[in-house]
Amino acid sequence: MAQTHHYSDLIVKVATDRDRAAFVELFDHFAPRLKGYLMKQGAEEALAEEIAQDVMVTLWRKAELFDPGKASASTWLYRVARNRRIDRLRRQKTAELDPEEPSLQPTPLPDVADEMDARLREERVRLAMEQLPDEQKEVVRLAFFIGQSHSEIAEETGLPLGTVKSRIRLAFGRLRQLIEADEAVDVD
Repeated sequence: MAQTHHYSDLIVKVATDRDRAAFVELFDHFAPRLKGYLMKQGAEEALAEEIAQDVMVTLWRKAELFDPGKASASTWLYRVARNRRIDRLRRQKTAELDPEEPSLQPTPLPDVADEMDARLREERVRLAMEQLPDEQKEVVRLAFFIGQSHSEIAEETGLPLGTVKSRIRLAFGRLRQLIEADEAVDVD
């Protein structure tokens, strides 16, 4: 949750101060993720790259339109990316749009209760992560928050690939125990 607020704060800095360092951090974090999202939605790699770049330019030019009270930074940016992809599809005169295409459907509003439960779980997972040994915490952070593959983690840390995999497996076992024992989290 702190990370969510961090990215929202960075967008506000871009909007109010044209903070280039904030923009670079946002770009480094979101551009590859947006590209991957667009490719999963069916966009070719070059088009996904182009749309992701366009979304980041929009962020720079129109950051003042972001309202952290209405959406998180990631929700806002992914919605812009989705809309840009839809715009591109509509402009393709040769492509016939299927009104039932999932990417053309409006994004349903999140259920407030589900969102609150998700936020509570996220906070509890972060607290549980703090209880992990530093070496396990680091590989989990690299794998799931930075998005590196096991091989990339091994290369960056200098650890054998098997050690990286073992630490992640041990960390997940420990996290599962901590979360299942946490009465504040509904694990159903």
